[in-house]
Formats: sequence, structure tokens, C-alpha cells
Amino acid sequence: MSNVLIKFYNIWNAKELRKKILITLSFLLIYRFGAYIPLPGINPVGISDFMENINSGSKGLMQILSSFTGGAFNRASILALGVMPYISGSIIMQLMCIVIPSLQRLQKDGESGKRQINFLIRWLTIGICLIQAPIYLISLTKQFIPFSTYSSTYLLNINTIFGKTLFWVIGIFILTSGTLFTIWLGEKITNEGIGNGISLIIMSGIIARFPDAIVKEILNRLKIGNGGLMILLIEILLWFLVIFFSILIIQAIRKIPIQYVSHYKNLGLNYFHHKKHQYIPLKMTAAGVMPIIFSQAIMLFPLTFYNYIHNEKIKKIFNLFQDIYGLWYNLLFSILVIIFTFFYTAITIPSNQISDDLKRNGGHIPKIKPGRETVEYIDSILSKITLPGAILLAIIAILPSIVFRIGITQNFSLFFGGTSLLIIVGVILDIIQQINIYLLNNYYDDLMIIKKNRNNRYYIHK
Repeated sequence: MSNVLIKFYNIWNAKELRKKILITLSFLLIYRFGAYIPLPGINPVGISDFMENINSGSKGLMQILSSFTGGAFNRASILALGVMPYISGSIIMQLMCIVIPSLQRLQKDGESGKRQINFLIRWLTIGICLIQAPIYLISLTKQFIPFSTYSSTYLLNINTIFGKTLFWVIGIFILTSGTLFTIWLGEKITNEGIGNGISLIIMSGIIARFPDAIVKEILNRLKIGNGGLMILLIEILLWFLVIFFSILIIQAIRKIPIQYVSHYKNLGLNYFHHKKHQYIPLKMTAAGVMPIIFSQAIMLFPLTFYNYIHNEKIKKIFNLFQDIYGLWYNLLFSILVIIFTFFYTAITIPSNQISDDLKRNGGHIPKIKPGRETVEYIDSILSKITLPGAILLAIIAILPSIVFRIGITQNFSLFFGGTSLLIIVGVILDIIQQINIYLLNNYYDDLMIIKKNRNNRYYIHK
């Protein structure tokens, strides 16, 4: 406990770090405030009926979609789309950089190429917003809160041509602007605050739903016949074990030793001494949460059009995968996670490029020849560590469904695994690492000041 207090004391005493943390919290507060502002034409008083309808009848679909925006999605907020269009644009751009040679060259151009790719991602984000915003408004007015059922929720009569046109034009413009504003907040956090801004915004939206989820779980367990306090303590212990398991998976790496010619010292008579030892760290889950996001997008996309399908045979097939807590949905979901883990790992870790960089810099893997053998060796290591990583990632992805089936409430079950838990754990680990770096730099700066002062005093005394 004393070490934790000392840590907080050191963080608060580091002026630059304290400023960055306060800036980060300020921007996150602005984002959370915007998540409660409804779209023009939506009655903020009547929106509570909409929230109750979503929470009771969505079977978890809307909770998953809303978890990335901290509830802004099911509040019909101006930030309802959040950063999801930007993430979709980034994924599409990564795939395009693989198949389009000009983008590949642009990606290797260093900082200038990175700026141009980010510029293209922003335009791609706007295009995705112009597609997702009308789909969201259609779902809002036709499926989630139809005007005929929840007329008190709307301030405009969307059954008239003028009201519908006005609502749609303003809604699309505001939703697109809201996404761009969220991206701007994320970039400001990255540049002036601490941590990755986009990841922090997603995490803040997920954590914002945690207090409500834990309170509902406690109230549910304290009811007569629901297990009581003992079962609640077992659930909390299980939750901490899942968090510990997730940390192990995220931080697990396989070190491949490498040697450089310049790091050998000639001792004479053809004897050499190795001066420096380095390695290539290959993460067991190099793809991170991207396979789960890919798989969820594929699984949830057909479900959004389920109510518009009239063919009975197709509906029977869809019924097998409609329940996101069902067996067939999670079986297919876990298979997709494993497939996408291998796919995304192959994209993010180019073995050929690693081999070329080693050869160019005079490095090699001990007992492995440079060139083709190095590529094959790295590929074999990746295959061996990616398979268990993909299986463990699939287990974490379906854990919310498993714990929901054994009696944990729907809201709290989302924090037992899946994208939510991995994002929270990954972002927190990244922030801790950055804070430690700042504290270490601050510590060395203080040492230099003390040393300089001692030298000055010694010089005056002399």
C-alpha cells in the first residue's frame, strides 16, 4: 500500500506528467459530456423510454454496439457513431496497403508517408460515416424507436416530408461531425496528454458502463434465492482471475535472439567477444483485439438486417446464429477469431521485411542463414505461438456468453472477456508503461540536477 501511495506522490510531483494527466482527463470529460447530448429533433426527456426498450429487448446486441461509445449509441447522441468509423477506415487502409503497391511505398516513406496515410484515413472515415449515419437513422426511426410507438421521443413529425428531410439532413451532418470531433479529441490526447487517445476514448466508454453493471449484479445476487454474498464474492474472484489471465496473454512474448557483426570485439587470434545481446520480441497475440472486432462485425452485420428478411428458409438459418449467447453463434464466432488471428498476424508481422532489415543492418539469427532460411524460421515460430494465442483469444472472446449462461447478469458478463476486457487491460498496461517512462526520465533529471549542484558546491569550496 505504501508503494502505491509513493507512486501517486511521484506522479503528482512530476509537473509535466501531472499536466498531461489533467489534460487527458479534461478531454475525456468533454467526450463523456457529449455522449449525453441527443440529436436535434430527439426529446431528451422521452429518450429514457428508448433506453428501457433497448435494454430489455435487444438480447445483448445493442449492449455490444453501445459498449464502445459509453451508451451514446442507445441514447441517440450526437456522438452515437463514436470512433468506430475511424477504426473501420484504419482497418480498410491497412488491407489496402497490402494489395496496392503505391500505398505500400507510401507506408515506407517514414513520417511524411504516415501523414498522407492518416489524411486518406480521415477521408475514408467521412465516407464510412455517410454510409453508417443513414443506416443508424433508419434503425432508429424504423426498428428501435418507431415514430408511431414513441412519438413523445421526437420533437419533429418525421412522418411529413419536411420533418423527415430535416431530421435526416441534420442527423447525418451531426453524426459525421460528432465522429470527426471525437477523432480530434483522440489526437489531442495523444499529442498533449498521455496514452493513445482513440484507445482511451473507447476505454472510457466501456468503463462508463461498469458502475451500472456492477450495481445491478450486486442487487441481483442479494435477492433471495440468487446465491447471496458468497456467490457474489466467487464471481468477483473469477473476474480477477480472468483479468490476470488476459494480462498474461497480452504480455506473453517469444524472444528470438539476434546478433550483429558490429557488436563483436576482436580479441586477437580469431577470438571474438560478443559485446551486446539483442532479440526480436514476437507477441503471442500480436493481432491484439482486432480478430475479435473483425469477427464481431461479421457476426453482427447480418443480424441488423434480420427483420427485413422475408424468406423463411434464410430466416431459419439466421435463427441458429441470432442468439449471441447461443451455442452456434459462439462456435462460429470462436472459429472466426482463430482464422482472423492468423490473418492479422501475417499482415502486421512481415517476415520478409524483418529478414531484409536484419540482413541490411548486418544482423542474423544464430545458427540460421540470412535470407530465405530466416524467413522460414520466423514463420515457423509465428505459427507455433499464434495457434495457442488464437485459441486463448477465442476463449476470452466467448467468455461473456459462458458466464451469462451460468447466471451472471447481461451487463456485467460483458466485462468477463471479449473486446471490452482486452481493450481495458491493454490500454491500462500501455498507460502504466508510459507513466513509468516519464517517472524514470524525471528521476534521471533530478539526479543530474543534484550532481550539478554538488559539483558547483565542490568547486566553490575548492
